Amino acid sequence: MTTPSSHREVPNDIRNDPVISRLLDRMPRKVAQSFDEEQLSHIRNAIGAREWGKHKVDLRGTVKFFRWRYYYVVLAGRNRRALSDSEKKFATLLTATLLSAFILVSLLFGLLVLYLIKSALGINLIDDYSLGIWDWFKTQFL
Repeated sequence: MTTPSSHREVPNDIRNDPVISRLLDRMPRKVAQSFDEEQLSHIRNAIGAREWGKHKVDLRGTVKFFRWRYYYVVLAGRNRRALSDSEKKFATLLTATLLSAFILVSLLFGLLVLYLIKSALGINLIDDYSLGIWDWFKTQFL
């Protein structure tokens, strides 16, 4: 069983927590000293949840749909969390999917540009056959 004095000597004292120390610094010393460890840990849980909320992208809002209101939150920034195995697998799958989609779109765009250049130069690979892209492009942009 631990004594109260040995409990205060724990290096992970809640008063050394950055969130709690900033909170206690903003109040009178007598009031700050009146909190015990349990109270401070509950305060940390209540206010500390927002401490992580500094993101490069932080969009929050509400949308009214008939008589209900819905909220949305879009957060993006550097990930500081340790990912579980399932999160790592999902992140790898998502990265591979996005990279594949980017490569596919880039490849299709490159082929379109090459086709337009070929058509602009008057080169026909198959006689009397056209995809119609060059005619559409000329009517839209030239």
